[in-house]
Amino acid sequence: MAGRGMTLKVDVDTLRGTREGVPRLARLFKRLGLPATFLFSLGPDHTGRAIRRVFRPGFLGKVRRTSVASHYGIRTLLYGTLLPGPDIGKLCRGEMLRVAEAGFEVGVHAYDHVKWQDAVANATLGWTREQLGLAVARFEKIFGFSPLIHGAAGWQVNEYVPALERQFGIEIASDTRGRAPFLPVGGALQVPTTLPTLDEVLGLQCAGVEDSVHRICELSLAGNGGHHVFTLHAELEGGAFIAPFESLLRTWMDAGFEFRTLGGVARAFDRSPVDRGRIEFGEIEGRSGTLAVQAPR
Repeated sequence: MAGRGMTLKVDVDTLRGTREGVPRLARLFKRLGLPATFLFSLGPDHTGRAIRRVFRPGFLGKVRRTSVASHYGIRTLLYGTLLPGPDIGKLCRGEMLRVAEAGFEVGVHAYDHVKWQDAVANATLGWTREQLGLAVARFEKIFGFSPLIHGAAGWQVNEYVPALERQFGIEIASDTRGRAPFLPVGGALQVPTTLPTLDEVLGLQCAGVEDSVHRICELSLAGNGGHHVFTLHAELEGGAFIAPFESLLRTWMDAGFEFRTLGGVARAFDRSPVDRGRIEFGEIEGRSGTLAVQAPR
């Protein structure tokens, strides 16, 4: 894949993000003529249970930087604790179908986003199979076809995930942070996120959202080419940050980036010679805990 390329991977974590952020982003992408891949959380919204991450290094800093309450809403932050977790797949089937009908690529993010992100790293084979199976089954019930793409919630996996993805018919995975597509042993093609997310950059190297967008743009333009995957969130870029996000998109368009979905990247990927990369765990600046990352060469 010669020249500069960009994939827009939209992670949809919550009921509010599905109802409000997803339609906004779909309209924006349609207006600009850009393809994108939407990965949906398909079961209960238990966002409130993420408060358990308060004990992880860096989590409180992220909460302060991104004004979580204002972007996610107080009601969302109570789901799974003081309020029951609403079933996103049942309540937002229409919003999800409209995205696919508009021609966007769709795939699986998670069944229970918080449950997967907080527990999968140390989970058993049976637990992992059950959770991935629930997500795949709900996706099939909503869309009427089987998912080919999975992007793990929070970039969290365990040793069983790659093989289970293949067993469930997943052909493309975006579970990792890294440099370029690679094939883990026994797993689907990994197309890693290559750029930092907006919430990771916000408040670290930069003073505010405009400077954060500028930093992401600088990183994407560094070097002589290559293909980037930018992960955005329906709750952030599809909410209060949609204007600076549109500015970032226009900068990429003006710079001549060719936009592809995750599926488009996979179709263009030269598998000969095949990069038999490995998945390991490491830290990413601006995000708490460890994540699945592409092993160094």
